Amino acid sequence: MAQASQRLPAVAGLFYPADPHSLHAQISGYLAGAMPAEVVHSPKAIIVPHAGYIYSGAVAASAYAELVLRRDVIRRVLILCPTHRVAVRGMAVPAAQSFVTPLGAVAIDRAAWLAARELPGVLVDDRPHAEEHAIEVQLPFLQSTLDHFEILPIAVGQVDPKLVAQLLETLWGGPETLIVISSDLSHYHPYRQAQWRDKATIAMIAQLDPHLDGEQACGAGAINGLLIAAQRHHLAPHLLDLRNSGDTAGDRDRVVGYASLAFAEDRNHAQH
Repeated sequence: MAQASQRLPAVAGLFYPADPHSLHAQISGYLAGAMPAEVVHSPKAIIVPHAGYIYSGAVAASAYAELVLRRDVIRRVLILCPTHRVAVRGMAVPAAQSFVTPLGAVAIDRAAWLAARELPGVLVDDRPHAEEHAIEVQLPFLQSTLDHFEILPIAVGQVDPKLVAQLLETLWGGPETLIVISSDLSHYHPYRQAQWRDKATIAMIAQLDPHLDGEQACGAGAINGLLIAAQRHHLAPHLLDLRNSGDTAGDRDRVVGYASLAFAEDRNHAQH
């Protein structure tokens, strides 16, 4: 029975090293090399890519590097991702009580899980999570940058972004709660076209425009929910890194776009 309560790694050795020492060394290297476009103080939410680390690990690191100063503050992480393998109507939280990576197990926040389960559009289902990489690849970064934290993994399927925003609103919390949206940008366009498309997507995010579609970002449903909540909470997005697989480890004929963004309270609004 103990085994059933754990969600075991599905993409260790594929998307990232299965050996804990190699994994730790790779993430440490990415974090050490992270040079974000700007330093964001106390981000409430981040958007990070979820490809194999050789493709998008360095881009993701520019957001995770922002968390190190708050490693003893953040205690709960809501992680939202699209569903790549199992279609979901609504949002699925797992029945599993922990997610395991080569760096150890991360517990599910029970109070957040119980609260989420009661919300409209939320179902409890392990199946969308079993083979899904988009949350799993974020966990070793969180394990490397935070001290003691629990998670609520949420697989976002076909759902009204307002319901995603309602879930975020319900679990918003204070400085102890971080929101992570796992999403890549455009898929399989030629390099220059992808750059143009992804810049247009970032411009929409900068305007907090919650009308992204799946062609712009695979995690559009989760991002749109965050953008609605960000409007209410006067959060401003900050672009930390924007690249694609043609910049990192792939050819330039068919690329996938990656961005890291951090959302923090708008200083201008805070002063009024």
